Formats: sequence, structure tokens, C-alpha cells
Amino acid sequence: MGTEKAILLVSLDFEMYWGVRDLYTLESCKQRLENTRTVVTRILRKFEEHGIHATWATVGLLFSHDRAELMNNLPRIRPDYDSPELSPYPGIEAVGRDESDDPYRYAPSLIEQILKSPGQEIGTHTFSHYYCLENGQTKEAFRNDLEAADHAAKMWGVNLRSLVFPRNHVNPEYLDVLAEFGIQSYRGCERHWIYRPRMRSGKALFRRAARLLDAYVNLSGHHTFSIDEIVEGPPFNFPSSRLLRMYLPALRLFEPLRVARICSGLDYAAHTGRVFHLWFHPEELAMDQDKNAGALEKVLDRFALLRDRGEMESLTMAELAARLSARSVGQVANLRRVANPPLAPVNNRRAACQAAPQVNSACSIRGNVQGGHAG
Repeated sequence: MGTEKAILLVSLDFEMYWGVRDLYTLESCKQRLENTRTVVTRILRKFEEHGIHATWATVGLLFSHDRAELMNNLPRIRPDYDSPELSPYPGIEAVGRDESDDPYRYAPSLIEQILKSPGQEIGTHTFSHYYCLENGQTKEAFRNDLEAADHAAKMWGVNLRSLVFPRNHVNPEYLDVLAEFGIQSYRGCERHWIYRPRMRSGKALFRRAARLLDAYVNLSGHHTFSIDEIVEGPPFNFPSSRLLRMYLPALRLFEPLRVARICSGLDYAAHTGRVFHLWFHPEELAMDQDKNAGALEKVLDRFALLRDRGEMESLTMAELAARLSARSVGQVANLRRVANPPLAPVNNRRAACQAAPQVNSACSIRGNVQGGHAG
């Protein structure tokens, strides 16, 4: 099956301090995280202006309104990472009273904005920003984490249908756990060795440099995919095509290349009827806001041009998964119809038998089975 239009998927890893707490001190992140609150509003406005449907993969800890609710939502079984700093739980008591007291680790007001914006989906980035490839964690701990995320979302009336693995730690052995909680799709990694998921300790400097260069110059391809290539699921794998990186002042002379790299991928997807999956962290757009917002707008303008030509449409991950599920159901129904074609009405079969006497014996048998008479 082909698709009449190409598809743009946009997914955002929405995590606030929970996504970087093992890398940076809270004090060093405060300005960026405070700015993120403005950035989320700006992104939603631009999405609405351009008709963008997007999936906000949200860390479950951000849903809580206050500390009591947060503590009540914690999973029973938690990961026991070999690197203890990866777990948020030993320092959980340091979390503030509520969003007004700790706007870095609570985000109910931002989640409410997203839910009220047209075309936006709340997905999950796991409950605790869970690292599925790190040593010490287990499948059962992951299951408990997703159960906590599911519970936190349902308190908002949200049924989680899409997941983004933190740090892109896609663990194939855990996909059946996604299905247990009704998650229909996840974002996989680009199909190139420089994007292969690894433990934090396994990230080589060369690979990081190659990824950065690939954001400006086409080293690895456009990483689009056809929906006909998705043969397993749910949960369906919607691999990433391109990360919208933040503006880097040191590379400002190459800024046009960063935007052109993404736009050329959109053009390629539109011309070939494929899916382009753009992703980014809203937190990374929080500094140099005008530069970052300008880059995002240029990308969205290119999508709008392709959409207006009738070449591309925008879907959330959940919307594409629903379309694939419907296609699968339709294919099964078609196979059943081919294997068991409906019998023609009795009167029509009589006429056919009279017109073709060489098959009258067979027609007579079927006619009698239906309670009619042959000939």
C-alpha cells in the first residue's frame, strides 16, 4: 500500500530538569528551564499557525501538582542502576512543594496548555526518564515505571498511546511491555551506525562529532521511511529522521546549513511519499530563543509549502499508529473475503446455472444447501 501524501511526524522530548539531572546541577540549568516555560507557549503558537500535529513525550514526574501527589505516584519497584546518579529517587525529597515553588520539576500548567492546543498529543517519556539500556535496571522495574506513567496520565484523563525512550535507549526486549499499557508506537533511532543506541559509557567522542556534523552536512542520508516498511506492531516503530538541534553561537556562520539539512529531508519525503520524523527538546530552544524560533519557523514554513501543494500532511504518532492499525484490520478483512467469498443470492445462482449447464451439478448442490432448487 502506498500513501497519497508524505507525512510529517513531530515528537518533542519534554522533560525539564528530570532529563538532565544526572548531567548538570539544578543551579546551572535554572535560566534555561525558566525560559522553557516561555518557549513551550511559543512552540504551541507556531504549531497552531502552521497546522502542526505533534506528540509531546512527557516525563511522568512532571504531571504532579504537588509533592504529596508526586510521592503517591512513585513506582513500587525502581531501577537499581550500576551508576546511582542515573536514578532520580535517592534525591526525590529535594523536590519542591509545587510548581510555584519548583518550576523546574513540576509542569502541570504547561501540560494543560498542551492539552488545550489543537492537534497536540501527550505521549510518555517514561515516568522517571528511565534508561532502558543501562546496567542494573530490569524489565520488571521498567514495567513498574510505565505503570506509574500511565497512572499519572490517567489522572489527567490522558490515555498514553506513544512513547519516546529517554536518551533513545530503545530496548527491543521491552516492546511487549509497551503493548501491555496500550502504547501503539515508539520513536526508534535513525538507521545508521552513528545513531545506534548505546549506554552512556559507550558514547565515543567520534560518534558525537559525526552526529553534530551530520546536522549540517548530509553524511548519513535523510532517514525517511515508508509506511509499507512497517511490518511489525503495534507497537509500531516510527524511527527518527532528524533532530532539530539548538542554535550554537560558535557555528553561527553555518546556521543556514542546519536549516537546509532539515528542509531538504522534508522535500525528499514529499517527493517520494515517505514519512519524515522531526524531533527536538523544547528545553534546547530556550536559550537564544529568537534564533531557535526562527530556525523552527523556517522548517515549518517549508512544511506548509509542501502541504499547500498537496504533497504532505502532519500527524501525531498516535494518529499514524491508528491509521496503520486500521490498515491492518482492513487487510485482514480483505484476506477473509478472498478466502471466503460471499455466496450470490439463490435466484442469481439459478440464472447462472441455467446459462452455464456444464456446472449445473455444482450449482444444484449449493442450491440445495441454501434450501433452494437447482435448475
